Amino acid sequence: MSVLIAGAGIGGLAAALSLHAAGVGTAVVESAREIRPLGVGINLLPHAVRELIELGLGDELAAIGVATAENVYGDRFGRRVFTEPRGMAQGYRWPQYSVHRGELQRLLLTAVRERLGADAVRTGARVVGFDDSGEGAGPRERGSVRVRVLDRATGTVEESAARALIGADGLHSAVRATLHPQDGPLLWSGIRMWRGTTRAEPFLTGRSMVIVRDGDAELVAYPIGGGRVNWVCQVRVSEPGPLTGDAAWNRVGRLADVLPYFDHWRLGWLDVPGLLMNSGEILEYPMVDREPLPWWGSGRVTLLGDAAHPMYPVGANGASQAVVDARVLARELARADDVPTALARYETERREATAAVVRANRAMNRAGARTPEELARVTDTYRDTTGSDVRTLNARASLSCR
Repeated sequence: MSVLIAGAGIGGLAAALSLHAAGVGTAVVESAREIRPLGVGINLLPHAVRELIELGLGDELAAIGVATAENVYGDRFGRRVFTEPRGMAQGYRWPQYSVHRGELQRLLLTAVRERLGADAVRTGARVVGFDDSGEGAGPRERGSVRVRVLDRATGTVEESAARALIGADGLHSAVRATLHPQDGPLLWSGIRMWRGTTRAEPFLTGRSMVIVRDGDAELVAYPIGGGRVNWVCQVRVSEPGPLTGDAAWNRVGRLADVLPYFDHWRLGWLDVPGLLMNSGEILEYPMVDREPLPWWGSGRVTLLGDAAHPMYPVGANGASQAVVDARVLARELARADDVPTALARYETERREATAAVVRANRAMNRAGARTPEELARVTDTYRDTTGSDVRTLNARASLSCR
């Protein structure tokens, strides 16, 4: 029996590759009928890039990403307030990459199909329930979790046995909802986000990420290769509280809703109004997270990535934490005598670590730092709190189990 992963996003595919590398049989089911390179830009921090390089994906990653060299904090007139080196320029042994999310997902999907087989990822199939009690299991199914999977094309529900079920099915995880039915609504920061990519020349060093704030409005922009600049506009429009409505990450946004907050910005080295007006598509969604869970899973079922620990994108850490989850999960499943023990060890190592990142992202969002001294303190504190400082990562042993 294979480990079954629900979700073929970045975390789920990284888990499939990691489990395969560890000698653990794996299969993936994905609700979408077709996996297309959707989305906009994301960042992979050095602790995630290290893991993908150790999976043998270093060259492919370098080909689709831009190795970020610096973060530049400024004001709406283009004046620098604080500059911080990033990636290898900061002393890490691995770069930080800015990439298109969909292209990264496609890279991982290609690797999974090449290494695990063309049928390793089944699309149009959604996990809708599971039974980890062992009741009714035949002799061959003892020591397994029985998983119910909906075939979206036929409407039929199939049941199969798996060594373990990994819920990597994202912000609206069905596996999490079954494990934690009293979870409650998503928690909204009060910030609405608009995101897009625009054909534009890189700015400053050509490998710079800029963070510019003016009152309740903030812009984050960085190149992602292919002559494109990714941009994120964040505007505080409400007090924090429970989210009412949906948080679909691919909802289409309107230029008329976001441009008024930024049409008077004049950075000089970056045309902000032009960046927004010339975007091929604008996506809109609220900046949300959840309270860290007191436990993720039990027995042969656990969570990974956004399903386990949705977080604000403030620290550019969500995808990176999912990759590290995948690597720790594979290591523990490869070396433990039984699956429940392995998943318990995985959760012990990752639950508090990711809860610290959730809290640190909230703190950074509230910080409102303005001076160079404040920004330096906030960014240093973030790295210390999340265990991603240069010395810690450079000295840490590999997570590879072979």
